[in-house]
Amino acid sequence: MFPLARCIAWRPFKSMAPLKVAGWLLKELFLVIHGEAVGLTRFPEIPFTMYRVLFVILFFFSSFANAQNNNNFEISKNLDIYSSLLKELNLNYVDEIDPSSLNKTAIEAMLNALDPYTVFIPESQIEEFQLMTTGEYGGIGSLIQQKGEFIIISEPYEGFPAQKAGLIPGDKLIEINGLSMKGKTSQEVSELLKGQPGTPIHIRVEREGETEPMSKQLIREKIRIDNIPYYDILKGDIAYIRLSGFTQKAAAEMKKIFMEMKESAELKGLIIDLRGNGGGLLNEAVDITNLFIPKGEVVVTTKGKTAEQNTAHPTRMTPVDTQIPIVVLVNEASASASEIVAGALQDFDRAVVVGQRTFGKGLVQNVVPLSYNTQLKITIAKYYIPSGRCIQSVDYADKNPAINGTQIKAPVAGEFKTRRGRTVTDGGGILPDIILEPLRFSAVSSNLYTENLVFDFANQFARKHKSIGDAADFRIDDETYAEFVAFVNQKNFTFRTESEDMIENLRKIAEEENYYHAVAAHIRQLEEKLTEYKKNDIYKHRLEVDEMLKVEIASRYYYQKGKIIASLQNDPELKKAIEVITDPVVYGKLLTP
Repeated sequence: MFPLARCIAWRPFKSMAPLKVAGWLLKELFLVIHGEAVGLTRFPEIPFTMYRVLFVILFFFSSFANAQNNNNFEISKNLDIYSSLLKELNLNYVDEIDPSSLNKTAIEAMLNALDPYTVFIPESQIEEFQLMTTGEYGGIGSLIQQKGEFIIISEPYEGFPAQKAGLIPGDKLIEINGLSMKGKTSQEVSELLKGQPGTPIHIRVEREGETEPMSKQLIREKIRIDNIPYYDILKGDIAYIRLSGFTQKAAAEMKKIFMEMKESAELKGLIIDLRGNGGGLLNEAVDITNLFIPKGEVVVTTKGKTAEQNTAHPTRMTPVDTQIPIVVLVNEASASASEIVAGALQDFDRAVVVGQRTFGKGLVQNVVPLSYNTQLKITIAKYYIPSGRCIQSVDYADKNPAINGTQIKAPVAGEFKTRRGRTVTDGGGILPDIILEPLRFSAVSSNLYTENLVFDFANQFARKHKSIGDAADFRIDDETYAEFVAFVNQKNFTFRTESEDMIENLRKIAEEENYYHAVAAHIRQLEEKLTEYKKNDIYKHRLEVDEMLKVEIASRYYYQKGKIIASLQNDPELKKAIEVITDPVVYGKLLTP
């Protein structure tokens, strides 16, 4: 038997610490190489060169074991320091401390030094995390938002307890189960609203136009957020599917809906809308891609620190359609699983991607259970799509000059080839085949929205009008827009522009340099002219404001589905997708090198 194999097979060897074992083996080999102790003559069948090879192998083994041992020592040492520090703070700090709060701060600070996706999940947020993966939670089914000192209902989900109990956008939550909500954060209120399906919850709300608060008794239900909130067959027999999430069963839902549309019409193309889709489960992204490419193709490969994290994810099923023309719509908020689908279909030359460069999240997370029913969501790998490119846009390993921000340098873009030989790049999301400028709102439009004036006017409009007809046909007429302008003026709406900020900076610089007396009249003239121009901004940018009002009002009558339908009527990116998909020549050229 080979001597080293005999050593490894020896039972006492197995129980020794790795470093001790490595040292023992190195010592024996050193003696062997020098003809001492056991001596070369003892194992004449082993060439001297082999001993040198073994020595090198064991040297690296020893180095690895030594590094691992050092890491373990550093962890133990720092845990001891941390424990001692917390104990001393608790005993000696002048005021009472909250150990849980301090510990949470310490954990968050530590993880913030890594990347934004490695996060600690306390027991109180387990349900919220489950919502991200399953799309389900126990609650009343409503979005909420902060407004002043209270939280308000911003969007109830159709068919769930909040909507069935008559809660509407704008309702102010003043009490939950007898507890005042004044000063509570959105997170605190959300935790109170959630709970086991079937359990009751008592809510008191204030509603604009009502003199007295209203009491509502609701029964929590299992709330499921649809992965596909809207789909339709557009003019020209083009299937449109809005995919908003990648939670469990997203691929099965996509397959079912697509097959139903195929049965009801002779489809000429498919538009998959991934705009605003922040991603989700990797396996769902693979299975959705699999619907349109053959079985056995590797859609994404993950590469991490350990062998277990280096895995290829091939398609496993027979596709449903490998020929139908496909356009994928993306924007700057399309991330993670969305980028896998868009990028893989692009790499296989299976779809034309239209829109803006995507977010660039090429990092894979796994969830590790910790003690006391807490969890750690940890980045374990990067993912690579079929051409071999990684779409991660921020290099978090480079700590200069800041962490968790755009200041960290992005990887240098490299060139890769699609299946047919088209050139694509990595280092910053998926670059569409047709790049469209994103919609940028003016200062007046942005401020009208962020100050909730569009939201509040939609509530007022819904109180005055019982119906609006079909969401697809609803328009903001001159009379409604005049009502909105009057509503805004009544609220004493003001907003500040970048031009005003620049004029203010000019004033300060002129004062510092003692030139203000010379230019004061010109600065005042600029301010006056700008103020006059601003008065007309609400009319100058009416098309933008019209769109916001139309979408917001439609949601008061038709909820999430109505909001999507209204937003698609004048959507330039959707129009471009239809234009591409209905022109076989253009579509073919875009997928040809």
